[in-house]
Amino acid sequence: MSVRARKTAAWRKFPHPDDMFDYAGPKLKAHWRRLHRGDREPYPETRELQQAWRLFHAGEFERAASMGAELGGAGDCVASRATAIYANYLEPDEARKLALFDAAAKAAQRAAEALPAHANAHYLRAYALGRYSQGISVLVALSRGLGGTVKACLEQALKLDPAHADAHTALGTYHAEIIDKVGALVGGLTYGANRDEGLAHYLKALALNPGSAIARIEYANGLLLLFGKTRGAEAEKLYREAAAIEPADAMERLDVELAASALA
Repeated sequence: MSVRARKTAAWRKFPHPDDMFDYAGPKLKAHWRRLHRGDREPYPETRELQQAWRLFHAGEFERAASMGAELGGAGDCVASRATAIYANYLEPDEARKLALFDAAAKAAQRAAEALPAHANAHYLRAYALGRYSQGISVLVALSRGLGGTVKACLEQALKLDPAHADAHTALGTYHAEIIDKVGALVGGLTYGANRDEGLAHYLKALALNPGSAIARIEYANGLLLLFGKTRGAEAEKLYREAAAIEPADAMERLDVELAASALA
């Protein structure tokens, strides 16, 4: 399923439209650092790519994905981001969700091949493959070798940009998921998973992007995977902090809603 083929079935609308998420004209550049503090996406040089990102931030995920895919190159980054976020939060059908994650991973791979020094392209591929892996089960994904690909993409993103907060968050989750599924010994020997390294990545992500809701959510999830109820109070505190964050765009609005649902 390619990014361009997704028009065969309409996507659901973003359920929380807000004028605050409209970054028309010069507002996009003025707020870019805040909007992309987590993924470190460079400010787009062309008007067309700027518009694709405006659509993404406003929650027009289908239009953003379609426009980004048509642009190619860095446009495939917004296509991947929009497709994966839509799939993660708004797509109800599990089969379509997996197909969308696969399409998002392929879009990011195209971006990484066209722009190998573009750190966020490597992260976005890891993100989409990670969500796909969770959808088919982490154990199945590991048997297919996807875990190694996710880890390699994240490590490449951090090699290119050590301050990529979202890549640190995702690498923390990689360590936590592996250890939860196969244990610390097998996880360490076979997949290079390490509890302390995972925790260090979560903390680094929060240090780099202290206003991130998703960094808190993933850290909380990681604590529960690694320690269970013994660190449940700390996880709950992180969920509460995430739920109280003022979202800057549609994606963050969905992150905050996820934190609130975790508390409920």
